[in-house]
Amino acid sequence: MNWEQLLSLKRFGDTNKRLRKEQDETRLGFEVDFDRIIFSTEFRSLQDKTQVIPLSQTDFVHTRLTHSLEVSVVGRTLGRRVGIKLLEKYPHLQSIHGYRANDFGAIVAAAAIAHDIGNPPFGHSGEKAIGEYFKTGKGFGFKDKLTKKQYQDLCDFEGNANGFKILTESRTGREGGLRLSYATLGAFIKYPKESLPKKPTNHIADKKYGFFQSEKLAFQDVVDELGLIKTGSNEDISFSRHPLAFLVEAADDICYTIIDFEDGINLGLIQEEFALEYLINLVRDTIHTKKYNQLSSTQDRISYLRALAINTLINEAVEIFVSNEEAILKGNFKTALLDKSKYEAQINDIIKISIENVYQSDEVINKEIIGYKVINKLLETYITAINNSYNNQESNYDKLILKTLPKGIVRKANDTIYDRLLNVSNYVASLSDSRAILEYKSIEGIGL
Repeated sequence: MNWEQLLSLKRFGDTNKRLRKEQDETRLGFEVDFDRIIFSTEFRSLQDKTQVIPLSQTDFVHTRLTHSLEVSVVGRTLGRRVGIKLLEKYPHLQSIHGYRANDFGAIVAAAAIAHDIGNPPFGHSGEKAIGEYFKTGKGFGFKDKLTKKQYQDLCDFEGNANGFKILTESRTGREGGLRLSYATLGAFIKYPKESLPKKPTNHIADKKYGFFQSEKLAFQDVVDELGLIKTGSNEDISFSRHPLAFLVEAADDICYTIIDFEDGINLGLIQEEFALEYLINLVRDTIHTKKYNQLSSTQDRISYLRALAINTLINEAVEIFVSNEEAILKGNFKTALLDKSKYEAQINDIIKISIENVYQSDEVINKEIIGYKVINKLLETYITAINNSYNNQESNYDKLILKTLPKGIVRKANDTIYDRLLNVSNYVASLSDSRAILEYKSIEGIGL
């Protein structure tokens, strides 16, 4: 891979090449990507989607929106610092093509702000709930009507693939989705493969999948433009990662590791003394002990440690990326950046205590159970109504249900069963936590 291709400003539908040196410096193409994502309706729904604690009533616990904003901020810093190093190594990128260090930051920031845009309500349990409906629920009955890869798309419903669908799917008046630059789309795709075969290698890029069968052509167009390295067979689509996807992943890893830990402490699920015990090795060289001791509240003390810890891990991720940049360009770097960190043991300790005390707390588990029931009911009701309508067998109840759904959900007469199932799953995934519960209550007649 080479950076000239990887930094492509091309957008869906372009017939002429976009050159960096011809860009308007007051509205750079990569920055337009960020703006388009921020103003999208799909991004807006993240304000009421679970990060860790479903339906939390507190002000300081993170939602998908605040998490995405923080990941973007960290990603921008990572991109800029890496950009400085890369322009020193490849000066022609600036002297001939006009790229600047901030371009790298803008690409990573845009991809990072969108990294959770496809996630369903109720956190990762929402993904599992959609998958379970097709694996063991009533959706299992559609298995024989789908190809193996189509069925796997639904059984392992993946927020990353759904995000790529949101960013690229054409519809009337919005050809090419949000029409982001291909560099940003490439950085967004953490898992550049289809749903089968599952985890064919131990490479981090094969851990999950990054696009549905419905977006296969869009995906192929992006990877061809960027010059990503093909790793799969002729029958199976799989590619190496865009190098900047490692930075998007690192930004996410840094934020959820440290900030979910912080949320747990602020909620009282993790004792404050654990903060210093677990974070001290990350902040030992930067902590100002006198300043720390002057902070009077738990929230302020944890906030201070969190900021120092994030900065430490940013510096570490930049160093690892730059040291391994040539292997990354060849597709030979097989792990997440922080898996190579000298702080890996400390990171794993923090994640372990967060899992035990936060992710598996009664509050989280009880609300995830509710989420499973809500999502299952919505899928069952909407899929039944849409399929009955498609086959001209809808009941009066089905007709009423269809009137509550966006017009785009009921598509063209030549839609396949896969299209219909995926469109409903995509719609349910687009709902905020509160909206999903509201629609569930309406269907069940609760609160009348």
